[in-house]
Amino acid sequence: MKKVMSYVHRAAGVIAFLIIFSFFSSTVFVELQGDPAQIAAVKNYIVSGMWVLIPCIIAAGATGNMMVPGVKGGVIGSKKKRMPFIAVNGLFVLLPSAVYLNYLASEGQLDTVFYTVQGIELLAGFINLSLMFLNIRDGFRLVRARSRHQS
Repeated sequence: MKKVMSYVHRAAGVIAFLIIFSFFSSTVFVELQGDPAQIAAVKNYIVSGMWVLIPCIIAAGATGNMMVPGVKGGVIGSKKKRMPFIAVNGLFVLLPSAVYLNYLASEGQLDTVFYTVQGIELLAGFINLSLMFLNIRDGFRLVRARSRHQS
């Protein structure tokens, strides 16, 4: 059972990271190269993608906690300490920003409010990407260390 959870944890974490990376890079690209219709399309794509992203983040967090309950120190402890920041940032900054930006873009309101919220969303997205990258990096370190000990 732990092996299955490990695979689910890894897959969900990597998929969530890649989805957020695609949201971030699509936003930057369309803001630099796109027209208002393309910006609105990307914002709609991001909101639609939340239906995949949110379950992946929940699965990664839940399986991580189930595999190592009670562990508070070391590399695992560091990973666990990052997760609340990722969740709070996603739930209270990224999700509302994505919904509001989608609304503004669909209405053609690409004004100061839009770009202020866009800046906040990009900063929050960068923070989440960075924290998730650290968790993925630490996860790979744990797997490598475990495989060396088993050899």
